[in-house]
Amino acid sequence: MSGVFITFEGPEGSGKTSVIKAIEEFLRADGYDILVTREPGGIRIAEQIRDIILSKENTEMDGRAEALLFAASRAQHFHQKIVPALAEDKIILCDRFIDSSLAYQGHARGLGIDEVYDINAFAIDQKLPDATIFIDVSPEVGLKRVFNNQRKIDRLDLETLEFHKKVYEGYQLLAEKYQERFYAVNGENPIETVIEDTLQIIKTVL
Repeated sequence: MSGVFITFEGPEGSGKTSVIKAIEEFLRADGYDILVTREPGGIRIAEQIRDIILSKENTEMDGRAEALLFAASRAQHFHQKIVPALAEDKIILCDRFIDSSLAYQGHARGLGIDEVYDINAFAIDQKLPDATIFIDVSPEVGLKRVFNNQRKIDRLDLETLEFHKKVYEGYQLLAEKYQERFYAVNGENPIETVIEDTLQIIKTVL
């Protein structure tokens, strides 16, 4: 595969979507061929699975079922959209990828990071991102942002603060485990600073 695969991770309310949009604009202005996508979703089948996962009506969903649905969505998205884009030498900016599953289902749900990794390694042929930008925001700050802005509230937003603290803890473990590709940015800084810090990291990666 060619191209560069960059993923963006962070707790709820970290501001990933806004940062990605700004980075896309900067890179396109510099002449890069960019693909922006998201997980779960990014393509028709994966978006349908997203609706099931995030529906506030599905509160009885088992953690294992949740992990498998994320992996199924990821497999379809990866092989249908990301693999062809890499072959076309595109720079891919993806809002969430495997690390979300490792933090949310592996650590916060208590299913095991290694166990959830194995499910997803099969789904994506063991292809990890070239770089992962972790927008570091405390659960308290992130959730306050979620409930104060206009974006749609989903099932995972409504989990307990304790759950979101476990997610954050999971990301810290992943940053240590994958030091060669994890880059942390302080997401509690002003958005302009977050964007500039992120852009400098991506320029280094490219």
